Amino acid sequence: MDNSILGRFFGGKGADIPNVTLDPSTIPPPPTPPDKDKDKKKGSPGDKWSNFDPTGLERAAAAAKELDRSRNAKEALELARMQETTKQFEFQGKVKEYEINLEHMKVEQVKQQGEERRKTLQQDAKIKQEQAEYQDILARRRYDDQLKQQSAMNEDNLKRQEESVQKQEAMRRATLEHEMKLRRDNEMARAEAEANARAKADRQNRDLRREEIKLEGAERRQTVLESIKTAGSVLGEGARAFLTDWDKITAAAFGVTLIAAGVYTSKNTIGVAARYIEARLGKPSLVRETSRFSVLETLKHPVSTARRYLSKPEDALKGVVLKPTLEERVRDIAIATRNTKRNKGVYRNILLHGPPGTGKTLFSKKLAMHSGMDFAIMTGGDVAPMGREGVTATHKLFDWASSSRRGLLLFVDEADAFLRKRATEKISEDLRATLNAFLYRTGDQSSKFMMVLASNQPEQLDWAVNDRLDEMVEFGLPGIDERERLVRLYFDKYVLEPALDTKQRLKLSDFDFGPKCSEIAAKTEGMSGREISKLAVAWQAYGYASSDGTLTEEMIDEKVSDAVKQHQLKVDWMKYHSPGTPSEGSGDRNTDNLSPKSSDYASSTMTQQKT
Repeated sequence: MDNSILGRFFGGKGADIPNVTLDPSTIPPPPTPPDKDKDKKKGSPGDKWSNFDPTGLERAAAAAKELDRSRNAKEALELARMQETTKQFEFQGKVKEYEINLEHMKVEQVKQQGEERRKTLQQDAKIKQEQAEYQDILARRRYDDQLKQQSAMNEDNLKRQEESVQKQEAMRRATLEHEMKLRRDNEMARAEAEANARAKADRQNRDLRREEIKLEGAERRQTVLESIKTAGSVLGEGARAFLTDWDKITAAAFGVTLIAAGVYTSKNTIGVAARYIEARLGKPSLVRETSRFSVLETLKHPVSTARRYLSKPEDALKGVVLKPTLEERVRDIAIATRNTKRNKGVYRNILLHGPPGTGKTLFSKKLAMHSGMDFAIMTGGDVAPMGREGVTATHKLFDWASSSRRGLLLFVDEADAFLRKRATEKISEDLRATLNAFLYRTGDQSSKFMMVLASNQPEQLDWAVNDRLDEMVEFGLPGIDERERLVRLYFDKYVLEPALDTKQRLKLSDFDFGPKCSEIAAKTEGMSGREISKLAVAWQAYGYASSDGTLTEEMIDEKVSDAVKQHQLKVDWMKYHSPGTPSEGSGDRNTDNLSPKSSDYASSTMTQQKT
C-alpha cells in the first residue's frame, strides 16, 4: 500500500505517513452511520439496512490489506496507538476539568442555597417582627380599650359615689337642721320658762332684798366712822407725845440724817464700783467679738480659759495664702508684734486697706493669736447710731483695752465709717465729737493695746487718723497662683474632708481635680478670697442637694459659671458709683481697687479655728 492511501485513510498527507503493516484484527470496526430517520425506526426490521452502503467497508478492508503488506505497518500502528493514548489523556483531562467544573458548580449551588436560606431566614425574621409589631399594636389597642373601659367604669362609679354622697349629705343636713330646730325650740321654751320663773321670784323677793341692802349699808357706815375716830385719836396722842418730848425729836432728826447720808454714799459708791468693773472687766458695747474672757465668763468656762492660756502661739501665716512679697511683709509685722509683746514695748498702729473679702479681719485674728494677745473687733458702723453716747462708749472702750494684762489688739473694721474727714459736711456733731475722743485716746502710742484699722477707702480717713498710723499694708485681689491655691484649700476643707467622712452624705465622683483647679483659677479672675470660699460652700451645698449626694464635675462647672456671672454683675453695679463715693451702709464700698487689674494681687485667707 502506498503512502497516498495511508494519507487518505488517516486524514493526512501521504509523504508524512511511514509504511506500516496492519493487523486486520486491530482495525476498529467502522462507525455506525447516524440514524437520521429515527422517526422511521418504528417500521419493519427490514428497513434498518435498506440504506446501508458497503463500499466504504470494502475500501477500508483494501486499505488495511495494503497497510499490512507495507514495511512501515508497525510504526504506523504505534503512531496510531500513541495518538489514541494522547486522545485518551486529553479526554481524561477534559473529564477532570468537567469534574472540577462540576465541583465548582456544587460549591456555587451550596452558596446559592446558603444565600437563599439566609434570605429566607431574614424574610422569616422580618415577618415575625412584623407579626410581633402587629401583635404589640393589637395589645396596645386592647390595653387602651381596657383603659378606656376602666376609665368609663371609674367615672360611672365616681358619679354614683358622688350622687350617693350628695344624697347622704342632703339627708344629714336635713337631719341636722331638724335637730337644730328642735333644740332651738326647746331652748327658747326653757329660757322663756326660766325668765318667767325668775321674774316671779324677783317680784316676790324685792321687799326682802331692799331691807337687806339698807342694813348692810348702815353697818358699813358705822364701821368706817368708828375706824376714823380710833385712828385720829391714836395719831393725835402720838403726835402730842412726840412734840412734847425734845429728846425724841432730836433722835428722829439725827436718824433721818444718817439714813440720807447712807443712801447717798451707797449710791455713789455703787456707781463708782460699777463703772470701774465695767471699764476693767465688762465687755464694752462697741465690741462685737473678743477673745478676752471676763470674770463671769472665766467662772462659766474655766476649762476653755485654762486651755487658751496654756496654748502655744501658732504661726501667723498658717493657712494664709499671700503673694510672696506681701507674705514677707506681714510676717515681719507678726514677728515684730510678738517681740514687742514679749519685751513689753510700745505697739505700732497698722492700717489694712484693700477690696472687701481679702482677709484683713482674719489676718488680724491670726496676728493676735501669734503674738499671744487678746483681740477685739468693732465696726465703725456701730458708732454713728449711738449719737451722744458715742463719746462715752469710746472712752469705755479704751479704758477696757488698757486694762488687758496680755495686751489687746483692737481691730476696727470699716474705720472710714466714723473716722472720715471732719471737713466734710456729711459728718454730724455727735460723730465729730466721737472722732475727737478717739483721736484724744490714740494720741500717744500704748504698751497696753495695738490698733489695727481696716478700710476699703483709706483716702476718706481724717488726716489726724493717718498721722497715728505707723504702717499701711494693702491687701489686693488674688492673682492666678493665689486663686489656684485658694481653690485647692477650700476644696479640701468644704468638699474633700466631708466626702471622706462616712457619717456625712456628701460623695465625690471620679475626676481629676488638679487640672480643674487651674481651669477654675483662670475663670475666677478678679474674685476675692471670700468669693472663692463661698464658691466652695456652694459646691458642698449643691452636692448635698443632689439625689444621691454625689458632686460631679459638671455640677462644679455650673456653680463656677454662676459665680463668675454674679461677680460680673457686681462689677457692673459698681460702675454706676463714682470713685470715692461710699455706698449705703457701712459694708463693702465701691472703689477703684476692686478692678481685677490692680497693681498688687494678693489674698489672705485662713481656716477658721476655735479659740
